Amino acid sequence: MTKGIYIATTEDHSGKSLLSLGLMHTLLGKMPRVSFFRPIVHSTTDDHHTSIMKSHFELPYEMKELVGLSRQTLVEMLNQDKLGEVIDIMIAKYKYLEDKSDFVLVEGTDFAGEGNLVELDLNVLIAKNLGLPVILIGNGKNKTTRELKSAMHMAYKSYVKQEVSVLAIISNKVLPKDLEVTEQAIESFIGSGTESYVVPQTESLSSPTLREIVIALQAKILFGNDYLENKVGSFGVGAMQLRNYLTQIHEDNLMITPGDRADLILGALQANISKNYPKMAGIVLTGGLIPEEPIIKLIEGLEVNLPILSVDEGTFQVANTVGNVKSNIYAYSKEKISTSIELFEEYIPISGLLEKFTNFENKLLTPRMFQYNMVKRAQSSKKHIVLPEGADERILKAASMLVAKDLVQITLLGNEELIQAKAFALGLSIDFDKVAIIDPVQSVYFEDFVSTIYELRKHKKMDMNIARDLMSDVSYFGTMMIYKGLADGMVSGAIHTTQHTIRPALQFIKTKPSSKIVSSVFFMCLEDRVSVFGDCAINPNPTAEELAEIAIASADSAKAFGIEPKIAMLSYSSGSSGQGEDVDRVRMATQMVKELRPDLRVEGPIQYDAAVDITVGKSKMPDSEVAGQANVLIFPDLNTGNNTYKAVQRETGALAIGPMLQGLNKPVNDLSRGCTVDDVFNTVIITAIQAQGL
Repeated sequence: MTKGIYIATTEDHSGKSLLSLGLMHTLLGKMPRVSFFRPIVHSTTDDHHTSIMKSHFELPYEMKELVGLSRQTLVEMLNQDKLGEVIDIMIAKYKYLEDKSDFVLVEGTDFAGEGNLVELDLNVLIAKNLGLPVILIGNGKNKTTRELKSAMHMAYKSYVKQEVSVLAIISNKVLPKDLEVTEQAIESFIGSGTESYVVPQTESLSSPTLREIVIALQAKILFGNDYLENKVGSFGVGAMQLRNYLTQIHEDNLMITPGDRADLILGALQANISKNYPKMAGIVLTGGLIPEEPIIKLIEGLEVNLPILSVDEGTFQVANTVGNVKSNIYAYSKEKISTSIELFEEYIPISGLLEKFTNFENKLLTPRMFQYNMVKRAQSSKKHIVLPEGADERILKAASMLVAKDLVQITLLGNEELIQAKAFALGLSIDFDKVAIIDPVQSVYFEDFVSTIYELRKHKKMDMNIARDLMSDVSYFGTMMIYKGLADGMVSGAIHTTQHTIRPALQFIKTKPSSKIVSSVFFMCLEDRVSVFGDCAINPNPTAEELAEIAIASADSAKAFGIEPKIAMLSYSSGSSGQGEDVDRVRMATQMVKELRPDLRVEGPIQYDAAVDITVGKSKMPDSEVAGQANVLIFPDLNTGNNTYKAVQRETGALAIGPMLQGLNKPVNDLSRGCTVDDVFNTVIITAIQAQGL
């Protein structure tokens, strides 16, 4: 079985990063231990391609383990006729990673050295000696179809001639109008065992960011440090009067102007916050000139949402330098990394092909596999999720990501004008044709919702005035959307309490017939596994019956998310050694689980270390099939559970996804008021997956 793939190209700036990122993302969704190797690099201590992969995918290796030889060392060895030693080093480095991994992704040279033919032959030789199949990627930018075909055909023949299998040819950076003809051109010469894929030229990857401009110009950042990832689609020199320059502003435009042109600077800043002009990328002030103090003071009082840079060079020299900056992907280029993976998934459906070379059976679910599978599950059947706190910055940023990845349908609650203005101020490119915004009181549903809650709650002495007040509340309105079938689930709590979020659900969504209580779980993404912690958010002091229900619900939740449950009922003692009311309650709950669900593997009472550490588990409970292997951990009370999940999260750096509520007829999930954008993103996804199971 082949345990690696070699990515190769024919020239620099071909887009290997797109292919490497997409493949690594796909491979980590299939197996837990995937490593990355670059045989030839510019520097063995600081290679930005390797840094991207190491950082983004959290590869547990030192830089020196992921790279082979520096280009300088390679040249010196080749000049001394030591090609055999070069290959020996490559094999040894690769085999080291292969022994530690389920799969190794190998990325060939950058073609920034002595000559294309020399590097092509070297890549062929390395791939052959490592025994790896190849995926070729070609750069279609500024090429005719004929030119691209010729380059890829030559490279293809070079590998095939040396009996190196070519899995696929990727034609990258092709003009959208040429996709089909390029596909036909490549298919005209490849064999039956090779696939062909074409990826269009994408402006967001072709355009450098302001951060790259800062590095190229060695510029000083005066304002807008938080917006250095802005893309530079074009640039223009500001030398004319403001009224004339305004007509020259385009989307993602970088203005280059002398630092004493206060009129242009202030005019551009105003244009950037105006709905009548496109969003700019930034401003570069030339000649070492800084605006005078009153102008600086004026700018400081504005909401500056684009970078303003200062350089010593003159305008003409700066324009030349900016024009020569080529876009790259770095470890900090989060948006470009995300875009690359999305492009890969859209245009390179290579999973079926990989199966031939990654016939790998794995029973371990890693955090990255878990998150990958969650996204795929959400994409498989899009659900409609309502977010009541529509104007919150974190909610808006998460909504932007969710819609861009086409994972769910979103409705935001709140004032439409306020929400759109907030999104605009944050620089978010939300497609509001795909995101509904509903102001509850102004909604066409309002009167019907008022009548419905009145009918549902009139036995509790509700009157129409109270009903109107409740339906004016975003939590009640969002929950009623679920009740009425206008949404599949709700996520709230970024600015509201847990009680505020779940009270409406308890009043008219209600619990499932099989559930007496609502409970919660966190999916704890640890370094090498995913564990389910319950209940860490809802029930303060559950009875034995409630603990048993929490355990069964948590096990079913684990199964629903691809985790084969092994339940540990936690206590301060293991087995029959402990006595007392608290441990007896856990012992009774464990017995109830065994009687109610004999299909589940459960152990309790058991201490945390015995539950998760195989050595401790086997020493304390040698005959248990759960001890040391537990992945569903049920805490005896809220105090223990809440503190433990937070301690594990903070001390290990684990990602805690949740809480996910269990037991309701329809999914409603609560956020922490200290939640991050990633917390919102992940909670919306698990809510959507819950909705799929109903």
